[in-house]
Amino acid sequence: MNQNRNAVLFIASSLDGYIATKDESLQWLFDVEGEGDNGFSEFYDTVDTVLMGKKTYDWLMRQETEEFPYKNKECYVFTRSSYKDTENVKFVNDDITNFVNKLKNKVGHNIWVVGGGELLNSFIQEDLVDEFIITIAPSIIGSGIPLFKEGNYQLDLSLKGTKRFNQFIELHYEVKR
Repeated sequence: MNQNRNAVLFIASSLDGYIATKDESLQWLFDVEGEGDNGFSEFYDTVDTVLMGKKTYDWLMRQETEEFPYKNKECYVFTRSSYKDTENVKFVNDDITNFVNKLKNKVGHNIWVVGGGELLNSFIQEDLVDEFIITIAPSIIGSGIPLFKEGNYQLDLSLKGTKRFNQFIELHYEVKR
C-alpha cells in the first residue's frame, strides 16, 4: 500500500486506435491470438479501485456474466445523472478532478481508469492519468470508438516498458510532469 497512488489507463486498442467498433463490438479483439490473459491478472493485482464511465458500465452490464467482474475492488461509475448505488458500484457525479485527487491521496494501491472514451478524454483534459498501459491488437478496424478523442491537449510520455503476448504488444508509458 502506498500514499501516492497512480491513476492508470489499462486498455486494448486496434492498431488504428479504436477501442471498439461503432456498434460497441470487441469481437475483433477476441479474434487475435493472445497469451494467457495478456497481462490482465498481473495488472489487476496492482489496483484496488476501478473508475469507469456510465456508458462503459452499461455495456458491461449488458454482457452475459454471472457476476460483476470487479466485485473485489472499490468501483466508481461517473455519470451526469443521479443513480442509486449498488452492492458493487458507487455512482459519482461530483467534480472529477477533486474526486480523483482525493482517491489518489488515500492510502491504497493504484487506480484503474477502465474507460471509455468520454471519461478518458475528461481525465486527460484534467491531467489526471499518470500511466498508460495500452495493449495493441494487430487489427485495423477502420472506424469505431477512438481511444483518444480530438482535443486541445498534449501529454508528454516516457516509455516504462513493453511486453509481448503472442500477437499483442503492451506499451507502458508514464506521464512526464
